[in-house]
Order: sequence, then structure tokens, then C-alpha cells
Amino acid sequence: IEGRITMVSNITLETSEIKKKVELPEKIVFGRTFTTHMFEMDYDSAAGEWINPRIKEYGTIEVSPATMVFHYAQAIFEGLKAYKLDNGKIAIFRPEKNIERFHNSCRRMCIPEVDPEFFMEAMKELIKIDSEWIPTRPGHALYIRPFVFASEPVLGVRPSDNYKFMIILSPVGPYYPEGFKPVPIMATDKYVRAVRKGVGDCKTSGNYGASLLAQREARAVGYTQVLWLDGIEQKYIEEVGTMNIFIRFKNEIVTPKLTGSILPGVTRMSVIQMLRDKGYTVNERMVSIDEVIDGYKTGNLIEIFGSGTAAVISAVSKLKYKDEVLHFSDDQPGELSKELYEELTGIQYGKVEDKYNWLTYVE
Repeated sequence: IEGRITMVSNITLETSEIKKKVELPEKIVFGRTFTTHMFEMDYDSAAGEWINPRIKEYGTIEVSPATMVFHYAQAIFEGLKAYKLDNGKIAIFRPEKNIERFHNSCRRMCIPEVDPEFFMEAMKELIKIDSEWIPTRPGHALYIRPFVFASEPVLGVRPSDNYKFMIILSPVGPYYPEGFKPVPIMATDKYVRAVRKGVGDCKTSGNYGASLLAQREARAVGYTQVLWLDGIEQKYIEEVGTMNIFIRFKNEIVTPKLTGSILPGVTRMSVIQMLRDKGYTVNERMVSIDEVIDGYKTGNLIEIFGSGTAAVISAVSKLKYKDEVLHFSDDQPGELSKELYEELTGIQYGKVEDKYNWLTYVE
């Protein structure tokens, strides 16, 4: 495609050079490689609507130093994946749930919502245009990152009048390059990620900025991620930095109740449904770190695993809290963790029947 502007379903397609054959790197590092194009759209406060939707070449954007997002952190994002199936079709895993969560974040952060049908259409059009970027190797996928930020160049603590909505795509390799391996995590009461009635249940940028110091300190002593405790009593388990958490006791599987300070994960809700269909008793309730430690000591605790878009299922090899270390296995994931991982990724790649109708096809 050379030097033309066309309309694709009311979205302007801008291209300036001949489309070249895509050559993906042998080793794809998460979040380092981006596709040829990106979607961009602006909110016009005067008109009271989103305008000028366009797909253009991926590149830098120019903004004022006074752009409000830099000063007041009014920004949200989502993360989901598209897969190339064995039959050649392209499928996205439960995008309607990500769009639903995106709008919940919009409302909490005073950001204008995007029409859900148009959101889906823009995402599909971008994926179709850059479909050659979807890796076909086992465990690989196309990561989709929609985001919105306050774009008005004004200093003043108030919601911005203008916003920019963008979607970028990134081919990603398997979360576990050497196979499905358990990871060590560390619980801490030294810092707080979020509190109830705050913005902990929104995918807003500040939540992740607040987690960085604890994460760095955990990695310095050999732990991959931080397991956060509640911000009020500092004793109830909430979530890990990039995933929700599940604790498997002998008679029930527990995942922390969504109290307003925990991100409602799309993979989390999928796992809950799968477990219940398998006959497990799954309870969404408050679970303290002391209950987990006691369960480990008495033999009532079988395994711990997390769920999230990046890793899908992440088995926990050990959990550290103060002087206590709950050790499971450094090499082998728990039986249920492995079963869930294989079934869920099987659905995502079209190798297992999608009996839940979780896949949305890009056609």
C-alpha cells in the first residue's frame, strides 16, 4: 500500500510506504517489539464526542510538557491477546470483558467512554491490517494494548477536557520460555498497593507505579512478584502485581473477594467458571495470610496459583511472608495449575473445544 488515505468502516487508514514482509525476531521479548500500525482517536470537548478515528503507522506522538496526564495521572489501559489458530483463523480471548472493564476504569477516572461496538471494530481492523505480525510458534500470541490518557495541555487539578485513545499491538512469546515453571512470590506489609473505595479495581497507570518499589525489593531477594495484603488491616490477601491469586485447600478453592481494591481479572472469572464446572467448591471470600500459613503447616493447603493475561496460569513455587516460607516445588507446577493451564491455553489456540464461546473471531 503506497501513499494513500482510505476509509475502513469509518476509520481512516493512513499509510505512507509499501507494506513490507514481516520478519519476526527469533526470540520475542514481551513488550519490546511492536507492529507496523496503531489506532488513534481524539476526544473533542467542544463537540462532546470522539473524533478522527484513524489507523496510522506506528511511531512517536508529540505532546506538550503541560499535558495533564504527566501531572495528574489520568490514564487507563487494558491488556488482552489475539491468537492464530491451526485453521488459520484469528481469535481474541473474551475481548468484550476487557472492554467492559475498560469502561469501568473510564468512569472511575472521569474519562469519556468509547462506544463498545466501535472499540471492538477498531481493534479488529487494526489486527487484520497487521495480521502478519501474529506469531504462529507454540505459546506465542499478539498482545493488544488499548489505552487512554488526558491530552489537554493545562496545569490544574481537574479532569482533562481532551483525551487520546490509542491501540498498539505487540507480538509476544511464551511467558515461560523454558516451559511451564512455578514462580516464587513474597507477601509484604511494608507497602500498600490500593485501598477499598480507591482505584484498586481499575486498570489505571498509578496502581502500577505504586507497586514498583515493593516489586524491586522482592526481586532483590529472589522473588518474582509481590503478593499484596489489604490496605486497612494488612492481613487479608488481595492480588499479585500482575495476576489474581487462587489458594487450593483440601475442601475448597479460595480466591480473594472483589472488595474494590482488587482488579477483576478476565482470566480470573474464566478460571472460576472452569473450576466450578469441574465440580470444585470455589469461594470468593476474605482469606488472611495467617489462614494460608496455618493451612500449609497443618497440611490443609495443597497449592497456590495465579491467573492473568500474560502468564494465563502461574503456579507458585514458594510464598514468603516475614520469617515464614511456604515451599511447594521449584520444578513442577501443582496438578490443578497444570490442568487449568493446558485447558485454557488449549481453548485460546483452538486446540480444545470452546464450549464457553469465549473466542471472538477477527473476520
